[in-house]
Amino acid sequence: MDLSLELGKIRLKNPLICASSEITMTREGIRAAIDAGAAAVVAKSVNELPEAAAQLSKADYVLLDRNWKLIPWDSPRRNQASLFCRSGLAQTPLEEWLRMLAEMDRYAQGKQSIVVGSITVAQPGPAAEIAAKMEAIGLRWVELNLSAPHGREAKAVRQVTAQDAVRNYVREVRQAISIPLAVKLTAQADDPLLLAETAMTEGADMVVLTGRVQGFMPDIETQQPILGSWGAIGGPWSLPSSLYWVSKFRRNVSKDFPIIGTNGARSAGDVIRFLLSGAHAVEMASAVMTSGPGIFPQSIRGIQSYCRRKQISRISEIIGKAADCALRYEEIKPTICRTHRWPY
Repeated sequence: MDLSLELGKIRLKNPLICASSEITMTREGIRAAIDAGAAAVVAKSVNELPEAAAQLSKADYVLLDRNWKLIPWDSPRRNQASLFCRSGLAQTPLEEWLRMLAEMDRYAQGKQSIVVGSITVAQPGPAAEIAAKMEAIGLRWVELNLSAPHGREAKAVRQVTAQDAVRNYVREVRQAISIPLAVKLTAQADDPLLLAETAMTEGADMVVLTGRVQGFMPDIETQQPILGSWGAIGGPWSLPSSLYWVSKFRRNVSKDFPIIGTNGARSAGDVIRFLLSGAHAVEMASAVMTSGPGIFPQSIRGIQSYCRRKQISRISEIIGKAADCALRYEEIKPTICRTHRWPY
């Protein structure tokens, strides 16, 4: 059974990527994800502004159940909860941070894994400079995060939703580095597929679809906002939306260009759903924060079990299989109306 996948110049030993989060903010967290079997680990993001790092001191994180009530982090329902939070960027000085990432990437090579440098953008020029420093210190892969939901609230980071802005960011960073470049995009734009195609045209090697969304939630008992502010939110409910954009990219833009799916995966089954929709790999963040790095060996076992049951020898065989079978509305044959089966 072969779980390896090709993302252009990148070969992953399995489809599981530990996404950028508080888990990947320390040497210990990155090492734990590598040891647990993640094929790649995206480090906590940085940018050029001290204000972005300072935002981390105002961070807050809660889990919400299906009724939007707070649940404890050790709840047995935690992996199906929504993560609602404020966050910020890594606070370690940049040069020290990059040395640590280079050290961890050398460790990762011994485990057939990769440590990815991440930049949540403020301005294009400084983002390109940081990317160049990442390559110079030995990192093998950079993720350019243009999707940060906090960018609508915090002035030190940006959520990029315009085509021209995506073009400028990707072009500057692409010109600054030769190593593989992944571009993470939001679905909160007029045409997310146009943004993805623009990133591809400007030299991205992969696109990551899609980032989390903004949210607001009052507590009906205190009548105050949970977190005391707006925040970013993701949960199992977001999976169908993420799969929509992954599958539409495959059908409408490119079947060959590598897509990394994210936002909504909580289990091996969800990873498989991403692959069937057209993703070549899947980033997991909330599941790691709620369940720890143990989610990776658990998911690997689940994927292996699925492959045995379906007699799949190479996991790459299923990429896009469901997306390729999806019918356009005009192709669907008329059927008998089933409204009479509604109970009310």
